[in-house]
Amino acid sequence: MMKKISKAICLALTFSMLMGFGGCALMMQNMVKEDAKQETQTNREEPVATPGIGESVTNQADAATPVPTGVPENKENKDGDVAKNDAPKDDVTSEEAPSKAEESLMSDFFVQKMELLEMIVNQYYMNDISVEDMRIGAYKGMLEGLGDPYTCYYTEEEYKALMESTSGTYYGIGAVVQQNLKTMYITIVKPYVDGPAYKAGMLPGDIIYMVDDVDVTGMEIDNVVAMMKGPEGTQVKVTVIRDGESDPVELLITRAQITIETIEYEMLDHNIGYILISSFDEPTPKQFKEAITDLQKQGMEGLIIDLRDNPGGLLSAVVEMLDYILPKGMIVYTEDKYGNRDEYKGTDKDVLELPMAVVINGNSASAAEIFAAAMQDYEAATIVGTTSFGKGIVQSILPITDGTAVKVTVARYFTPKGVCIHEVGVVPDMEVELKEELKQMVVIPHDQDNQLAVAIAVILSETK
Repeated sequence: MMKKISKAICLALTFSMLMGFGGCALMMQNMVKEDAKQETQTNREEPVATPGIGESVTNQADAATPVPTGVPENKENKDGDVAKNDAPKDDVTSEEAPSKAEESLMSDFFVQKMELLEMIVNQYYMNDISVEDMRIGAYKGMLEGLGDPYTCYYTEEEYKALMESTSGTYYGIGAVVQQNLKTMYITIVKPYVDGPAYKAGMLPGDIIYMVDDVDVTGMEIDNVVAMMKGPEGTQVKVTVIRDGESDPVELLITRAQITIETIEYEMLDHNIGYILISSFDEPTPKQFKEAITDLQKQGMEGLIIDLRDNPGGLLSAVVEMLDYILPKGMIVYTEDKYGNRDEYKGTDKDVLELPMAVVINGNSASAAEIFAAAMQDYEAATIVGTTSFGKGIVQSILPITDGTAVKVTVARYFTPKGVCIHEVGVVPDMEVELKEELKQMVVIPHDQDNQLAVAIAVILSETK
């Protein structure tokens, strides 16, 4: 508990500041009350947003993740007391307070206040201090102040991990995760079949509670993902809350190299091709073209493209894939805050002239929605399933020379018909909810998949 600062100490400190810190003295008098009251403070980690274009993990802003009974509450620092400024507002002179006309964040007032906060920490904070961690927190906090969960600062280590996620290979547990931005719960969308998490018994819908006995409730998704990644052969304990279980479930997972095969395909009955796209990464367009070519050699007469639980990925990848199957024309366009427009058009005159269906769900996001929306606008496929996630904004990743990076929301994207699906999603042509008993299955057998059954029926109706 913070000791009360007496009037005498405050005056002595003020004198010291006048001698050694110049203009900060009056600020200290105004910001530290003589008899500091106790105030409860909630611990909050810095945000590192996730999915969208250029990422393999997603942040779920509006879709409500079902929370089973027994999910621990977010923990608060009930014992942490901070000094509270109860001084009248008119105590701060016009020379100290930032003018309303000031637009620059790095004003003299801001710099002085940061110096003041550093001085308070050095003077009173009882634990060890890492200046580098404080700097990182300041960088992250600056972007957090924008209130945009998709704009964030990456440390050098976080940036390297992000680049791994789009290359198709990394070391970790092998699972797709997403975060509900309202509850901050991080949920397993699916573990990769035969991957470490799958072998340890992780299931879709599991809520990550602890990683190596550290409570991650309320932490940002990229921080938690970084905790689960690590050298090949090392182990990580992941504790999850599972629907139907009264107690948390502990899973000991051995990390391994994860090579993501973003395309899986096969020929179904009636010569209907089936392509599952798990994400849009660098290798995906090549794998997609190879799958279509092989299925055509096998006599494909119709095609189902499965985008369920696809969190998105690279804009360049989805544009290249749509260019391969759609006629020449607009695929997607973006507009920034200045009205500048970037258009992405198909260049090939060839078109895949087959009956097609695209299957989506609430976890189909970002690049997956660009794909589904373009197919729908061109009437090239029937969209089956449930309304998609609704992420219609574009982020750019800007590397900094020291190895760090910043991800910034720079534009909204629009479908070929000029529709922005942000916070709306792609509405399917045929609404089909997955059966409840199938939602926790890692792999749903085709003969039990009711959404796939409807897609097959659509194809058959068009091939007669």
